[in-house]
Amino acid sequence: MDPDAVKSTLSNLAFGNVIAAAARDLQKEMVAKDKAQAAPASHDEVDLDELLDDPELEKLHAERIAALKKEAEKREVLKRQGHGEYREITEGDFLGEVTVSEKVICHFYHHEFYRCKIMDKHLKALAPIYVGTKFVKLDAENAPFFVAKLAIQTLPCVILFKKGIAVDRLVGFQDLGSKDDFSTRALENILKMKGIIDEKKDDDDDDEESESKNRRVRSSTAQDSDSD
Repeated sequence: MDPDAVKSTLSNLAFGNVIAAAARDLQKEMVAKDKAQAAPASHDEVDLDELLDDPELEKLHAERIAALKKEAEKREVLKRQGHGEYREITEGDFLGEVTVSEKVICHFYHHEFYRCKIMDKHLKALAPIYVGTKFVKLDAENAPFFVAKLAIQTLPCVILFKKGIAVDRLVGFQDLGSKDDFSTRALENILKMKGIIDEKKDDDDDDEESESKNRRVRSSTAQDSDSD
């Protein structure tokens, strides 16, 4: 056998072994990398049975339940004070109604005035949403004493009370563009600006808006699909 041929064959075998070893090392490195990348994902898998026994989670749950219970009790107290609805009161009720609650909106109206009926419609829509504020109305004809004391000259007149003190008012539709077709949202924004209703609504409104957006997206997707 040719010595040079043997030497060449051995050299080729050695080179092949090196390549094979390098390939094995590369494969091991790739496997290790895949495992490292998969490790965080495995942490995302949570055993719910373990969570149920987690003292921190139990504490958070208890705090949430306590907060919800406190909020429910607060709303019940407010409802007993006449919050959550738009009610008619009498002159004899007036002082008690506006002093027992922290925030009160009182609409002085005349039953024959068209603009008073427009204001009624919008206040009635807002009353169940902003439970923290009491919404009432008082027939100006049957409340001459307070009409005089509050210097009411134009109807509708919406007086805003905080802790029993008249702090602001809406006279006619002056703050609403002096037009009859203003929206409930326009009145809502004015009342927010004056600080007589809370800035934040119930969470249900956010849910409804989100669902409305979802419906629009689904409708748009369906239309695109039909056009295809």
